[in-house]
Amino acid sequence: MTSKQSQTLITIFIATVWLVNGLFCKILNYVPRHEEIVGAILSLDRPSAYFITKIIGFSEILMAIWVLTGIKARWNAVAQIIIIATMNLLEFVLVPDLLLWGSFNSIFAFIFIFIIYYNTFIVAKKTRIP
Repeated sequence: MTSKQSQTLITIFIATVWLVNGLFCKILNYVPRHEEIVGAILSLDRPSAYFITKIIGFSEILMAIWVLTGIKARWNAVAQIIIIATMNLLEFVLVPDLLLWGSFNSIFAFIFIFIIYYNTFIVAKKTRIP
């Protein structure tokens, strides 16, 4: 497999993570815990948490599209890394009891951040024409 093929597969994986979390977990509400997390972190009542969770889900779908377009890929990677790190820090500090894997969520977040960094700043560098 070439570096370009690896980069494409990793990019599809990253976009899929955003799409699944946005569409299935938040918009279609297959994982109601996300609404609980949003409500607890922002101290919102249920209708407000529901609405904000849908906005977050829609934003995650937009992130998936941005990832797939490859437009401003480095800016996109930096935005993803900041969003994931911030989100997980807030969850870890404010609502650790609502996290699916508790403190292990941070490990999965770090792995995802590393994948994004690796794909954008390491693999992409190998695929550029000098």
